[in-house]
Parts: sequence; structure tokens; C-alpha cells
Amino acid sequence: MKSCWFSFSFCFVIDKLESLSPSLFSSALSGALNATACPPCAGKMLVLLVFIIVFHITSATLLFIATIDNAWWVGEEFFADVWRVCVNNTNCTEIDATFQDYSTMQAVQATMILSTTLCCIAFLIFVVQLFRLKQGERFVLTSIIQLMSCLCVMIAASIYTDRRQDLHEKNRGWYSQTSDGRFGYSFILAWVAFAFTFTSGLMYLILRKRK
Repeated sequence: MKSCWFSFSFCFVIDKLESLSPSLFSSALSGALNATACPPCAGKMLVLLVFIIVFHITSATLLFIATIDNAWWVGEEFFADVWRVCVNNTNCTEIDATFQDYSTMQAVQATMILSTTLCCIAFLIFVVQLFRLKQGERFVLTSIIQLMSCLCVMIAASIYTDRRQDLHEKNRGWYSQTSDGRFGYSFILAWVAFAFTFTSGLMYLILRKRK
């Protein structure tokens, strides 16, 4: 019996096929090689799929935290923006229509909420496209919506970066005890989420569906 890389039983089948017909042997061998080549490819695609899903969920989580947690401007015993101004960690005042230049803060709030919503919608569309797209097609719709989410969080963080000082100066009564503060973790997470959503949006644009 000739030497073989496969198991003894598989080698026995190959010998039988070779004795019956050389063409049948060639076709069987070619099919066997294709079969053995598929599992590693499937494994790589599975790892890539898991990575993309985890990356997207991480992006959504960052957006949720940056949107919900009122910690865009923090300091000793206070945290503020974009929903409330809290001093001594307990005395909180809601940012409402009495806030000077309230429309600017509303723009930050609205774009953060929109960014989070679009990121979640993009994930749902990705799951649907995973089953509905034809082989070889790209996840273009998912990419577009994810990049729109990226654009929204960039707008929110940029507005706050540019207008934060003016807002605090116009509302000294609100921020009288927060002048020595610094940008908080929610603000930082918003910029990190921008990088994550931009990267995942590009990944969806490049990615093609495989079997």
C-alpha cells in the first residue's frame, strides 16, 4: 500500500479507487483535498465573524455609557454635562430650558442618542444581511448606517469640545463650583466610540459574505 497523509482506512479507499479507475481516483483525491482545505477557512471566517460582532457590541456599549453617564466634565466632588450639573455628588440640577444656549446642549444630547440608535440598527441589519446577502456581496447598508453613527458621535463630541467653555461662562450660576474641572470619562469614551464606529464601518464596507 502506498504512503499517505490520511488515516489507514482512507488510504485503503484511495488504493481501491486507484485500482478501479485512475480518473475516479483523481476526482476522489481532488475532492478530499478540497474537503480538508475547507475546515481551516471556515475556522478563520468564524473567528473573523466573532471579532466583528464583539467589536460592534463594544462600540454600542461605549456609546451607551458616553450618552447615559453624566460625566463629560468632572472634578473634585462634582460631575456635569450633558444632562445634569451635580455638586457634592448629590445636589443635582437638570439642564433644561432655563439653561443659557440650551439649544447647543440639546444638539449634543440629540446627536449622541442618534449615534447610539444608529449603531444598534446597524448591528441588527448586519445580522439580517448575514443570512440574506448572496455570496460575495458586501455589507454596504450596514457600513453606511455605522458610518452615520460615527458621524453623529463626532458631531456631538466636536460641539462639546468647541462650545464647552462658552456654555460654562454663560451659565456661571450652574458651574460656579466646577471651574477647576477637566474632561470626564464620558467625553473620552465618546471619542473612543468615534474611532470604534469608524473602524467597524470600514470593516463592513470591505467585508464580503462567504459560505
